[in-house]
Amino acid sequence: MRWPGRRKAESPRAAQSSRSGLQIPAPPVWMRWLPALYVAAVLVLEPITPVQWPVSFLLVALPVVAAFAHGPATVAAVTIFAVAFEGVLAGTPCCAGRAVGYLWERHYVAAYISTALVGVLGTILAAHRTRRERTLATVRSVAETAQRVLLRPVPHRLGQVSVETLYLSASAEARIGGDLYEAVPTAHGVRLLIGDVRGKGLDAVETAATMLGAFREAAFDEPDLAGVARRVERSMSRRAAQLPGSDVEERFVTAVFVEIPDRELVARILNCGHPPPLLIGRGGVTELNPTEPAPPINLGVLLGGDYHVDVEPFRPGDQLLLYTDGVTETRDRTGAFYPLTERVRAWADLPPRELLDHLHQDLLAYSEESLVDDTAALAAYRLPGDTP
Repeated sequence: MRWPGRRKAESPRAAQSSRSGLQIPAPPVWMRWLPALYVAAVLVLEPITPVQWPVSFLLVALPVVAAFAHGPATVAAVTIFAVAFEGVLAGTPCCAGRAVGYLWERHYVAAYISTALVGVLGTILAAHRTRRERTLATVRSVAETAQRVLLRPVPHRLGQVSVETLYLSASAEARIGGDLYEAVPTAHGVRLLIGDVRGKGLDAVETAATMLGAFREAAFDEPDLAGVARRVERSMSRRAAQLPGSDVEERFVTAVFVEIPDRELVARILNCGHPPPLLIGRGGVTELNPTEPAPPINLGVLLGGDYHVDVEPFRPGDQLLLYTDGVTETRDRTGAFYPLTERVRAWADLPPRELLDHLHQDLLAYSEESLVDDTAALAAYRLPGDTP
């Protein structure tokens, strides 16, 4: 198996910088060139239409066409150009075959006035659109910052374990959701977490932040995974108790806790109502269904039960794939669910980064780029090395 490389750089979207330094997505090229194409179409129509058909009246709409992709200053300049060009087409014999006297004919004068009025409206529209784009850029910048704080970059290598992550938000503009993951090196080995918060929006983000904060503390202090889960459960319950009564039972998180000890060729797994991880190894791809599944975090008090830890062989060259239900519940155009295990079998020899890149592209292709749920995945690969 190849060694995992560095993360691939994301393809930068075309963007333009605002005065505040925010990156505003630039409109498509065809939209920026639409005013020029519109004028070209008018020039094509003008010589092939009779003199009594003043095609130049079509230029009244030019400022609005420009307002879709350009700023207010450009729209104002286009308005001046449109009025002047209407005069050229109205009273220049060499271009339109009309006498110069047509220039001040009342219908053409009405066209000049109409174009100027539409230009004023187009300029206002462009200014409003520009302000909205800056607001959207600010919101996206805040969301990206919150996402980086919530889901901090995971180190590519933790001891003898290589870790890579994938996060896709169903809300493309917000870029933030309720799926979560974490990987921390501790004295007990590398401890991993992946979870899915019930619900959407800011409530889900707040719950995810509470869950991650509790795990980051408990992972270092607790001697076993069951202790980590209990401590996270207590933290989540305390936080839920501070919420309105109707929300307490709704703030729960399905999660999988994993411990990969340094000196044992095993992986300890505790599943709290979450989709089972996949073990990718010499024997193929296996779903690691829990022997005794525990209730989701924050429902333990209501449902009762204890935490059972399963121990699975995890040798050098083996790989664990943790994921949220946004992966397996992705549907194609017929409504069929994404066949994760079947797809992963074809990528079993890939290192973590390439595996997740293939998964990313395949999910987009399978759903025709219409993901309806947040998606997170984490791949952990035990590097070849000295046997403990």
